[in-house]
Amino acid sequence: MAKPLKKFVSCVILDLDDGVVSEVLKGFLAKYGKQWDGREAQRIVGKTPLEAAAAVVEEYGLPCGKEEFLAELQPVFYAQLCNIKPLPGACRLLKHLSGHGVPMALASNSPRGSIESKISYHQGWKDYFSAIVGGDEVTAGKPSPEIFLEAAKRLNREPSSCLVIEDSMPGVTAGKAAGMEVVAVPSVPKQAHLYTSADEVINSLLDLQPEKWGLPPFQDWIEGTLPTEPWYISGPVIKGFGRGSKVLGIPTANLSPKGHSSLLSEHPSGVYFGWAGLSTRGVYKMVMSIGWNPYFNNAEKTIEPWLLHEFTEDFYGEELRLVIVGYLRPEVNFPSLESLIAKIHEDKRIAERALDLPLYSKHKDDPYLSSSFHSESNHS
Repeated sequence: MAKPLKKFVSCVILDLDDGVVSEVLKGFLAKYGKQWDGREAQRIVGKTPLEAAAAVVEEYGLPCGKEEFLAELQPVFYAQLCNIKPLPGACRLLKHLSGHGVPMALASNSPRGSIESKISYHQGWKDYFSAIVGGDEVTAGKPSPEIFLEAAKRLNREPSSCLVIEDSMPGVTAGKAAGMEVVAVPSVPKQAHLYTSADEVINSLLDLQPEKWGLPPFQDWIEGTLPTEPWYISGPVIKGFGRGSKVLGIPTANLSPKGHSSLLSEHPSGVYFGWAGLSTRGVYKMVMSIGWNPYFNNAEKTIEPWLLHEFTEDFYGEELRLVIVGYLRPEVNFPSLESLIAKIHEDKRIAERALDLPLYSKHKDDPYLSSSFHSESNHS
């Protein structure tokens, strides 16, 4: 939980480095017959490019030196820059702060040129930032505070009036050493406990509450829900862990995460809602959790939709199509099963009510939900 707030800030410094490194490494290590499994992500997040290359060369026992590896990697990395997707919630945050005239700086261990090419692919981003500081413009990268102190200087602000938003441990360390307030958004799942030196740890940028830091609050929540651009996912219903109905009394219609990993990486773990279509039965309201369900400590991301309808029979194997239209909350670790069950029922109440609002109810007619339906099912 956030510590009580004593500080009001007047500017924000971010590092929006993200997932492209993993994607490039995945393809690259395959060349050497190695498989990138993401486990090393923690070791390269927030590092300078050379440090990251050294960690990978060592970890995977590659038959080349770190400089050679980096030289091979750089062109591939730059070619991939145009495919970088911003962190979930980044566009919303930048638009919001910029619209309220909050000065922002981008401060990253990446070289300045790389940062500038990266943001050039996102329309309007260049104008959001009053200052950009790259790792090649200071004598020491993070965890040294120098990058952040330089950013504050260029924004013409005292370090103590800056809020740093960081996804890496070296970045959090650097921000605190610079005397700034720090919100951590851990980029590696299930690592929140390592970020205790941050002033607050949040699951994703969707959960940032700027008003806690004296900044203008978001105005886009509607009756406890955050509208998102609709996104789509489908697959046959699989047998889940058997715990939904047995342990919780909540029958979820699980989908396999296989083949959905890039889509899932664009959406933070948490609780969402929308509409569900079953090929022979119709369209139903739906609330779902994506993620690592902390209470049960899953090993991989799961997709667990709960169709808000009393079904008299199972429908394993049937095609389930989901249109997700909004976000409710991050995953939370509950102290007891009772409190988890109570929260899920509260999610259900909020979603059921919200889905009647025109903003959300219009998606019930999305052709995606019924495109594989048989014509006769319309009469059932």
